[in-house]
Amino acid sequence: MDIRQINDEYSVTGQISVEDLDTIKAMGFKSIVCHRPDFEQPDQPQFETIAARAKELGLDITHIPVGPMGVTADAVREMVDALDTFERPMLGYCRSGARSTNVYQQTQHIRG
Repeated sequence: MDIRQINDEYSVTGQISVEDLDTIKAMGFKSIVCHRPDFEQPDQPQFETIAARAKELGLDITHIPVGPMGVTADAVREMVDALDTFERPMLGYCRSGARSTNVYQQTQHIRG
């Protein structure tokens, strides 16, 4: 994992695995948001698989997929809701971390 801290409340990384979740929890993350649509690549773990283990570990997790259309207004609103609801620090992930960074940046004008 290549975790990049955006600020005190939010960091991003590329695709995570179920095995990464224990490390993510140990690093102090309280919640996770996935911005990667399922089945983007044949070998990627499905969100449900990641979510099941995250919940076992007591991590809040949600799926806000950002696909080929890019970051939509709905995705930004859902991200604002997640940031307002879930404990932080939060880890966002997608294939490379770029979509997770982009959607977070677009919440900043709404959240102040």
